[in-house]
Amino acid sequence: MNVSLRQLKVFMVVARSKNFSRAGAEIGLTQPAISRCINELEGQLGLRLVDRTTREVALTDAGVTLAGNLDRVLDELEIALLQTHGAEARTTGRVRIGAAPTISATLMPRVLLASQATYPDIALALVDQMQRAVLDSVRAGDVDFGIVVAPQGADDLTTEHLMSEPFCLVCRNDHPLASQGAVHWSELSGENLVLLNQSSGSRPLIDRALTTQKVQGTITQELGHVSTIFRMVQEGLGVSVLPPLALPLPENSTLAVRPLLPAFERNIVLVRRKNRSLSPVAHTVWELIHRVVRERNKGFALTPEQISAASTLAAE
Repeated sequence: MNVSLRQLKVFMVVARSKNFSRAGAEIGLTQPAISRCINELEGQLGLRLVDRTTREVALTDAGVTLAGNLDRVLDELEIALLQTHGAEARTTGRVRIGAAPTISATLMPRVLLASQATYPDIALALVDQMQRAVLDSVRAGDVDFGIVVAPQGADDLTTEHLMSEPFCLVCRNDHPLASQGAVHWSELSGENLVLLNQSSGSRPLIDRALTTQKVQGTITQELGHVSTIFRMVQEGLGVSVLPPLALPLPENSTLAVRPLLPAFERNIVLVRRKNRSLSPVAHTVWELIHRVVRERNKGFALTPEQISAASTLAAE
């Protein structure tokens, strides 16, 4: 049997994309070259791996079995080859990171700057997606790893704690609750609530807090972008519950931020595919993110006073 590494890699791209043209575009080969690789691999194995139609490619049972086993094997082979390059492999290359919006907007700029300063030969690509899409990208191998709110029902993924932060209230600065140093969750009863939508990893935690604290509010809007929530609250359409990573407030806004008591926290985690080692360069960035968060937390302890002070940042 004379199966080449190139044939196996081409097969895996076809298995993932389900289309010869898309597979060719991804790895820089023509459609006929892709088809030839698959034919040669099938010939060497004596098995039909794909069923071809005019538009899509479907894996046969043998193809599904091969793809399931081969994905892990190729990952381990690539890591083994990279490790032979020693330190250079850990500080040179491209890393794709998926991150939820509030994390992308506030934490990731710090990570990108730190990476540029410390590891100039690492190219970081940020994939800004809603939480569910980040998890799907991690599972599919479209990103090296992700940064999300600790997910529920994701036993097929490996997570590592990064940081925790309590939810806070965002309201207009002329709202009665803005006159308080801190706000109890129960005081949100009767308020119109403008919240993150269900695709956000924070929303289930916010719902749980509202239920636990018996808040009888009216959810008037469910939105995917924090900037839109700020505008809605600014216009007096309600108040919001957000994590501190959604701050600072927009410049020149008339909004206020107050801590909510008792504290309900969300946990931010790094997430990767289970039983798959990160490449050396991806592991370097994984550790860099931990260092960035530690440095950030040294000067940003989330006390009630500091959360309230965040509401004045835009005006200074």
